Amino acid sequence: MTALIIDDEKHCRDVLSLLLKRYCPIVQIAATCANGAEGQVAIETLRPDLVFLDIEMPGMNGFDMLEACRYTDFQVIFTTAFNEYAIKAIRHNALDYILKPVDKDELIHAVAKAQQKQNTQSPSGIEQLLGFLQNQNVGGRISLPTLEGLQIIDSEDIYYCESDGGYTRFAMKNGQIILISKTLKEVEEVLDTKGFCRVHHSYLINLRYVQRYIRGDGGEVVMANNKALPVSRNKKQEFLSLLEKI
Repeated sequence: MTALIIDDEKHCRDVLSLLLKRYCPIVQIAATCANGAEGQVAIETLRPDLVFLDIEMPGMNGFDMLEACRYTDFQVIFTTAFNEYAIKAIRHNALDYILKPVDKDELIHAVAKAQQKQNTQSPSGIEQLLGFLQNQNVGGRISLPTLEGLQIIDSEDIYYCESDGGYTRFAMKNGQIILISKTLKEVEEVLDTKGFCRVHHSYLINLRYVQRYIRGDGGEVVMANNKALPVSRNKKQEFLSLLEKI
Protein backbone atom coordinates (compact mmCIF):
# COMPACT_ATOMS: atom_id res chain seq x y z
CA MET A 1 0.00 0.00 0.00
CA THR A 2 1.65 3.24 -1.16
CA ALA A 3 1.07 6.41 0.85
CA LEU A 4 1.70 10.15 0.93
CA ILE A 5 2.10 12.28 4.04
CA ILE A 6 0.93 15.86 3.59
CA ASP A 7 1.54 18.18 6.55
CA ASP A 8 3.08 21.62 6.84
CA GLU A 9 4.91 20.70 10.06
CA LYS A 10 8.18 18.84 9.42
CA HIS A 11 8.14 17.42 12.94
CA CYS A 12 4.70 15.88 12.31
CA ARG A 13 5.81 14.42 8.98
CA ASP A 14 8.92 12.92 10.54
CA VAL A 15 7.08 11.42 13.52
CA LEU A 16 4.36 9.91 11.34
CA SER A 17 6.95 8.48 8.93
CA LEU A 18 8.81 6.88 11.84
CA LEU A 19 5.63 5.38 13.33
CA LEU A 20 4.55 3.96 9.98
CA LYS A 21 7.94 2.35 9.33
CA ARG A 22 8.00 0.87 12.81
CA TYR A 23 4.41 -0.29 13.29
CA CYS A 24 2.80 -0.40 9.82
CA PRO A 25 5.35 -2.01 7.46
CA ILE A 26 2.63 -2.69 4.89
CA VAL A 27 2.62 1.07 4.15
CA GLN A 28 5.29 2.24 1.73
CA ILE A 29 5.79 6.01 1.94
CA ALA A 30 6.05 7.30 -1.62
CA ALA A 31 6.62 10.94 -0.65
CA THR A 32 6.10 13.56 2.04
CA CYS A 33 4.77 17.02 1.19
CA ALA A 34 4.99 20.27 3.13
CA ASN A 35 1.83 21.93 1.80
CA GLY A 36 -1.38 21.36 -0.10
CA ALA A 37 0.01 22.47 -3.47
CA GLU A 38 2.87 19.96 -3.24
CA GLY A 39 0.41 17.33 -2.11
CA GLN A 40 -1.90 17.88 -5.06
CA VAL A 41 0.97 17.46 -7.53
CA ALA A 42 2.20 14.33 -5.73
CA ILE A 43 -1.28 12.78 -5.75
CA GLU A 44 -1.75 13.40 -9.46
CA THR A 45 1.76 12.09 -10.25
CA LEU A 46 2.16 9.16 -7.85
CA ARG A 47 -1.51 8.08 -7.50
CA PRO A 48 -1.13 6.63 -4.00
CA ASP A 49 -3.45 4.15 -2.32
CA LEU A 50 -3.54 6.16 0.90
CA VAL A 51 -3.00 9.80 1.91
CA PHE A 52 -2.28 11.00 5.44
CA LEU A 53 -3.57 14.56 5.30
CA ASP A 54 -3.36 17.48 7.69
CA ILE A 55 -6.36 19.82 7.59
CA GLU A 56 -5.01 23.15 8.81
CA MET A 57 -2.26 24.26 6.42
CA PRO A 58 -1.50 27.79 5.22
CA GLY A 59 -2.35 28.68 1.64
CA MET A 60 -4.33 25.54 0.80
CA ASN A 61 -5.86 23.51 3.60
CA GLY A 62 -6.54 19.80 3.38
CA PHE A 63 -10.13 20.18 2.22
CA ASP A 64 -9.17 22.73 -0.45
CA MET A 65 -6.47 20.37 -1.70
CA LEU A 66 -8.91 17.48 -2.01
CA GLU A 67 -11.33 19.70 -3.90
CA ALA A 68 -8.55 20.67 -6.34
CA CYS A 69 -7.52 17.06 -7.03
CA ARG A 70 -8.71 15.50 -10.28
CA TYR A 71 -7.57 12.04 -9.16
CA THR A 72 -9.54 10.88 -6.12
CA ASP A 73 -9.21 7.09 -6.20
CA PHE A 74 -7.39 6.87 -2.88
CA GLN A 75 -8.24 6.65 0.78
CA VAL A 76 -7.64 9.46 3.25
CA ILE A 77 -6.64 9.37 6.89
CA PHE A 78 -6.80 12.89 8.29
CA THR A 79 -4.21 13.77 10.92
CA THR A 80 -5.92 16.62 12.67
CA ALA A 81 -6.68 18.67 15.74
CA PHE A 82 -9.74 20.07 13.97
CA ASN A 83 -13.17 20.72 15.44
CA GLU A 84 -16.29 18.61 15.78
CA TYR A 85 -17.85 19.70 12.49
CA ALA A 86 -14.96 18.42 10.39
CA ILE A 87 -14.79 15.20 12.39
CA LYS A 88 -18.54 14.73 11.91
CA ALA A 89 -18.07 15.21 8.17
CA ILE A 90 -15.18 12.76 8.04
CA ARG A 91 -17.16 10.11 9.91
CA HIS A 92 -20.25 10.77 7.80
CA ASN A 93 -18.34 9.80 4.66
CA ALA A 94 -16.67 6.70 6.13
CA LEU A 95 -13.24 8.30 6.05
CA ASP A 96 -10.90 8.17 9.01
CA TYR A 97 -8.94 10.56 11.18
CA ILE A 98 -6.26 10.51 13.87
CA LEU A 99 -6.02 13.28 16.43
CA LYS A 100 -2.64 14.90 16.96
CA PRO A 101 -0.32 14.02 18.56
CA VAL A 102 -0.56 10.70 16.72
CA ASP A 103 -1.00 7.64 18.92
CA LYS A 104 0.58 4.45 17.54
CA ASP A 105 -2.41 2.27 18.43
CA GLU A 106 -4.83 4.62 16.67
CA LEU A 107 -2.48 4.68 13.68
CA ILE A 108 -2.32 0.88 13.49
CA HIS A 109 -6.13 0.69 13.70
CA ALA A 110 -6.65 3.33 11.01
CA VAL A 111 -4.20 1.67 8.62
CA ALA A 112 -5.87 -1.72 9.17
CA LYS A 113 -9.27 -0.19 8.30
CA ALA A 114 -7.81 1.46 5.19
CA GLN A 115 -6.33 -1.86 4.09
CA GLN A 116 -9.72 -3.58 4.47
CA LYS A 117 -11.48 -0.88 2.44
CA GLN A 118 -8.78 -0.51 -0.20
CA ASN A 119 -10.61 -2.49 -2.87
CA THR A 120 -14.17 -1.61 -1.91
CA GLN A 121 -14.40 2.11 -1.03
CA SER A 122 -16.16 4.28 -3.58
CA PRO A 123 -14.09 7.17 -5.00
CA SER A 124 -17.11 9.43 -4.42
CA GLY A 125 -16.44 9.43 -0.67
CA ILE A 126 -14.10 12.41 -0.98
CA GLU A 127 -16.56 14.29 -3.17
CA GLN A 128 -19.36 13.62 -0.70
CA LEU A 129 -17.15 14.88 2.11
CA LEU A 130 -16.47 18.16 0.32
CA GLY A 131 -20.16 18.61 -0.46
CA PHE A 132 -21.02 18.02 3.17
CA LEU A 133 -18.45 20.55 4.35
CA GLN A 134 -19.80 23.30 2.12
CA ASN A 135 -22.86 23.41 4.38
CA GLN A 136 -20.96 23.28 7.68
CA ASN A 137 -19.07 25.77 9.78
CA VAL A 138 -15.58 24.26 9.98
CA GLY A 139 -13.93 27.07 11.88
CA GLY A 140 -12.72 26.27 15.37
CA ARG A 141 -9.79 24.47 16.86
CA ILE A 142 -6.29 24.82 15.45
CA SER A 143 -2.96 23.28 16.41
CA LEU A 144 0.04 25.47 17.22
CA PRO A 145 3.59 24.08 16.90
CA THR A 146 5.43 25.17 20.06
CA LEU A 147 8.87 24.26 21.39
CA GLU A 148 7.23 21.64 23.61
CA GLY A 149 5.15 20.03 20.81
CA LEU A 150 1.64 20.90 19.62
CA GLN A 151 -0.84 23.02 21.57
CA ILE A 152 -4.49 22.80 20.58
CA ILE A 153 -6.47 26.02 20.97
CA ASP A 154 -9.82 27.41 19.92
CA SER A 155 -9.51 30.31 17.50
CA GLU A 156 -12.26 32.10 19.43
CA ASP A 157 -9.90 32.30 22.43
CA ILE A 158 -7.31 34.40 20.57
CA TYR A 159 -7.32 38.14 21.26
CA TYR A 160 -4.68 38.97 18.66
CA CYS A 161 -1.48 37.71 17.02
CA GLU A 162 1.72 39.74 16.97
CA SER A 163 4.62 39.37 14.57
CA ASP A 164 8.06 38.80 16.08
CA GLY A 165 10.40 38.37 13.14
CA GLY A 166 9.97 34.82 11.86
CA TYR A 167 7.82 34.01 14.88
CA THR A 168 4.28 34.90 15.98
CA ARG A 169 2.97 35.55 19.48
CA PHE A 170 -0.62 34.60 20.28
CA ALA A 171 -2.26 36.70 23.01
CA MET A 172 -4.92 34.44 24.48
CA LYS A 173 -8.15 35.19 26.32
CA ASN A 174 -6.82 33.49 29.47
CA GLY A 175 -3.76 35.76 29.54
CA GLN A 176 -1.38 33.17 28.11
CA ILE A 177 1.15 34.17 25.46
CA ILE A 178 2.03 31.40 22.98
CA LEU A 179 5.08 31.74 20.72
CA ILE A 180 5.22 29.67 17.52
CA SER A 181 7.78 29.45 14.71
CA LYS A 182 5.48 30.66 11.94
CA THR A 183 5.30 34.09 10.34
CA LEU A 184 2.24 36.27 10.84
CA LYS A 185 1.47 35.90 7.12
CA GLU A 186 1.26 32.12 7.52
CA VAL A 187 -0.97 32.53 10.56
CA GLU A 188 -3.18 34.99 8.69
CA GLU A 189 -3.74 32.45 5.90
CA VAL A 190 -5.08 29.99 8.46
CA LEU A 191 -7.26 32.48 10.37
CA ASP A 192 -8.52 34.80 7.64
CA THR A 193 -11.91 33.06 7.40
CA LYS A 194 -12.42 32.91 11.17
CA GLY A 195 -13.24 36.54 11.99
CA PHE A 196 -9.70 37.95 12.05
CA CYS A 197 -8.35 41.09 10.38
CA ARG A 198 -4.79 42.20 9.62
CA VAL A 199 -4.76 45.79 10.90
CA HIS A 200 -1.00 46.35 10.77
CA HIS A 201 2.07 44.57 9.41
CA SER A 202 2.70 43.40 12.99
CA TYR A 203 -0.84 42.63 14.17
CA LEU A 204 -3.70 40.30 13.29
CA ILE A 205 -6.71 40.84 15.53
CA ASN A 206 -9.84 38.91 16.45
CA LEU A 207 -12.70 41.26 15.56
CA ARG A 208 -15.02 39.81 18.22
CA TYR A 209 -12.75 41.27 20.94
CA VAL A 210 -12.53 44.84 19.65
CA GLN A 211 -13.70 47.27 22.35
CA ARG A 212 -13.27 50.55 20.52
CA TYR A 213 -11.46 52.35 17.73
CA ILE A 214 -9.52 55.59 18.38
CA ARG A 215 -9.30 57.92 15.39
CA GLY A 216 -5.94 59.02 14.05
CA ASP A 217 -3.76 58.85 10.94
CA GLY A 218 -4.30 55.14 10.98
CA GLY A 219 -5.73 55.10 14.45
CA GLU A 220 -5.65 52.55 17.22
CA VAL A 221 -7.84 49.64 18.15
CA VAL A 222 -8.37 48.77 21.81
CA MET A 223 -8.89 45.09 22.50
CA ALA A 224 -10.89 43.44 25.28
CA ASN A 225 -7.72 43.07 27.37
CA ASN A 226 -7.25 46.88 27.14
CA LYS A 227 -4.25 46.51 24.85
CA ALA A 228 -4.09 49.36 22.30
CA LEU A 229 -2.77 48.26 18.91
CA PRO A 230 -1.86 50.47 15.93
CA VAL A 231 -3.85 50.43 12.71
CA SER A 232 -1.94 51.07 9.47
CA ARG A 233 -3.24 53.75 7.13
CA ASN A 234 -3.48 51.23 4.29
CA LYS A 235 -5.43 48.80 6.49
CA LYS A 236 -7.75 51.35 8.05
CA GLN A 237 -10.60 51.31 5.52
CA GLU A 238 -10.77 47.52 5.32
CA PHE A 239 -10.76 47.26 9.10
CA LEU A 240 -13.50 49.87 9.58
CA SER A 241 -15.64 48.21 6.90
CA LEU A 242 -15.40 44.88 8.70
CA LEU A 243 -16.06 46.55 12.04
CA GLU A 244 -19.31 48.05 10.75
CA LYS A 245 -20.58 44.55 9.89
CA ILE A 246 -20.21 43.21 13.43
